[in-house]
Amino acid sequence: MQKKTPDYDNVFKTMKSKHKRLFISVINDTFGKNYPMDVKVETLPSEGYLTESETTDGSKDIKEQISDFVIKIGKEVYLLECQSYDDGSMAIRIAEYAFIVARQFAAWDIGHATIPMPRFSIIYIKRTEKTPKITRITFTFPDGQEVNYNSENIILEEFTKERIVEKRLFPYIPFYIARYEKDITSENNIENAAEDLEYFRNEMVRLHKKGELADDEMIDLMGFVNTIITHITNGNKSEERLVNIMGGTVIETESEKLIRKGREAGKAEGKAEEIIEMGQEFGLDDADILKRLQEKIGVSLETAVAYLERYGKQLV
Repeated sequence: MQKKTPDYDNVFKTMKSKHKRLFISVINDTFGKNYPMDVKVETLPSEGYLTESETTDGSKDIKEQISDFVIKIGKEVYLLECQSYDDGSMAIRIAEYAFIVARQFAAWDIGHATIPMPRFSIIYIKRTEKTPKITRITFTFPDGQEVNYNSENIILEEFTKERIVEKRLFPYIPFYIARYEKDITSENNIENAAEDLEYFRNEMVRLHKKGELADDEMIDLMGFVNTIITHITNGNKSEERLVNIMGGTVIETESEKLIRKGREAGKAEGKAEEIIEMGQEFGLDDADILKRLQEKIGVSLETAVAYLERYGKQLV
């Protein structure tokens, strides 16, 4: 049975909200476009809709659904939906999402409305024998007309690690490890998983040095990979080894961690300035002030000296 989890969705949603630039290559590869990586990308509201299902007691259960990712590049609108498992309702959900999106760009006059449907694709993180290659929505009309509205699905298991890097399909990297879920959860041979993780780590570092990945993009991608790993391993003996390939256990988004550490460093610097001012006011010599800096805020002697040079008053 497929494991239904919010972890895959959460990573996808965090990635698209923080790093929408990385999805330009996904749009290019999926829809045959050639947008430059610095093209303006507009994220559109992912408005919800209400869906009704029948419960075991025969009553109706109303739930709100939210579409995953709607972006606009130039005049084109794209809808990407991320799925970690097969879902029989996916086609009708995409139809509902598409109409919600199309409504934002509809044009109308007396007796006539034009509703431009967005391009769409579904990203399947894992594959089973039921995973469809195409999602097709067929509109039928009372006069007998039929219109097929379809798109090829993205099945990540079909993507090699080399293609992902070559095409710069960075948003797929965190989910790549899902193809090894059975081996990882059963604690069988994980050598292939480890080798692929090392490949992605090395390639991300290389592309970061070339300027194709920003600091926060590379760090967050590594963090997203570890989020998926820790979900799959669920604390088993393979977790530490796999997580360490990308650089340690991730509890918070790595770029957010850097920001937090920067703020903490700022607080330490402010405390250092206060200690130096008070020490000099009380007539302490430099050696005593340096000792207090090391004891009170836990910095090295070298850092304490730098603080004293920066904030100390030059006594004549």
